[in-house]
Amino acid sequence: MTMTKWWIEGGIFVTMTPQEPVVKGHLVVENDRIVYIGAEHPGKLAEGASRISGSGLVFMPGLINTHGHAAMSLLRGYADDMVLQDWLQTKIWPMEGNFTDQDVYWGSALSALEMLKSGTTAFVDMYDHMNEVAKVVEQSGMRAVLTRGVIGLCPEDVQRAKLEEAVRFVQEWNGKADGRIMTMMSPHAPYTCPPAYIEQIVQAAHDLDVPLHTHMSETAAEVEQNVRDYGSRPVEHLDKLGLFSRPSLVAHAVHLNDDEIALLAERGVAVSHNAASNLKLASGIARVPELLKAGVTVSLGTDGAASNNNLDIFDEIRLAALIHKGVTGDPTAVPALEALRLGTVYGARAIWQQDQIGMLQVGMKADMIALDLDQPQFYPRTDIVSHLVYAASGRDVRHVWVNGVQVLKDRKAVLLDEEKIMAEAQRCYERLTNKV
Repeated sequence: MTMTKWWIEGGIFVTMTPQEPVVKGHLVVENDRIVYIGAEHPGKLAEGASRISGSGLVFMPGLINTHGHAAMSLLRGYADDMVLQDWLQTKIWPMEGNFTDQDVYWGSALSALEMLKSGTTAFVDMYDHMNEVAKVVEQSGMRAVLTRGVIGLCPEDVQRAKLEEAVRFVQEWNGKADGRIMTMMSPHAPYTCPPAYIEQIVQAAHDLDVPLHTHMSETAAEVEQNVRDYGSRPVEHLDKLGLFSRPSLVAHAVHLNDDEIALLAERGVAVSHNAASNLKLASGIARVPELLKAGVTVSLGTDGAASNNNLDIFDEIRLAALIHKGVTGDPTAVPALEALRLGTVYGARAIWQQDQIGMLQVGMKADMIALDLDQPQFYPRTDIVSHLVYAASGRDVRHVWVNGVQVLKDRKAVLLDEEKIMAEAQRCYERLTNKV
């Protein structure tokens, strides 16, 4: 393999490291790793490196979206302002039942494009037709943790076929795309999967040695149903079924009591906080300050574009900083730097890649983004972390690198055909709506 080396001169780097959160100076990348970052000239480390001017830019780790359904971008704006269960059962699930491989491919490509252009370098995806999502990840240059989500409200032979498909996906794709693709097993939710089926999925995760991902405690109604059906709330229920015996990431976790928060902390379960989706569906607001205080790893997810309706993690960072101040009456509930950690450092920890991504540090993967600072919302130059949380948006992202490879240059995707993706996504939507 030919060695590549590049050197950013004179940049501002929001490193997200505890020692030096902001560095003004230089960063050198060799192949896929950061080999130097500091205020001083890199000297011999920069020999033979391609130079990139950091003037007018701020560099930070790539954002990490820890829960979503990429192909649902095809349903953006299709069904808004509805209660979750009604939204799912009357609108979303019937439409998704008609999705083909091509629909999932182009819907996922549309999401990958949107995420890259707004600074997301790694994402978690739970869906069907997952081979198509993996192909998009491979082509786009992004990093992803992918899982074939399974709904168990079906006959046993269909359950078995879904589980076999999920296992096959893990076997075929784990570690592929130069290590950019990792995989998980995923029972969709405790209300869509009978207990015995969840136990089978947990066993498969043990056998394959991969983590688990599920939706949990998203609505009050879901929690009440779990108590009616199984005699316990979702956290205790999933714990009894062994789900937390594996490394686990749960999406939403909106309706938790103190005991459940303590149990999640004890089991090392990570939570994906989906603030915008939970607000839009009126599901509620997760107890993020309490989760953080208990030592739970809290990260950020957009959920699908059908319930958000964008995939901009900068939006989620700002919401995470603001809504918890509002509901607690405490302006220190989630400070700016902590909110930024939710989208970077904690996101990496939530997907078990904290030694690889989430910070700009020597030895880490070169997953990073550059924002254009020469814009009114970044003046005066007071506190750059504050500006990134309270003033920035994904539209400010100018360049993106993943694994040391530039995948967005001057706001244009390098490896994806933007015009074709948007045209094909529109075509898929029109076919689906004519069919339904």
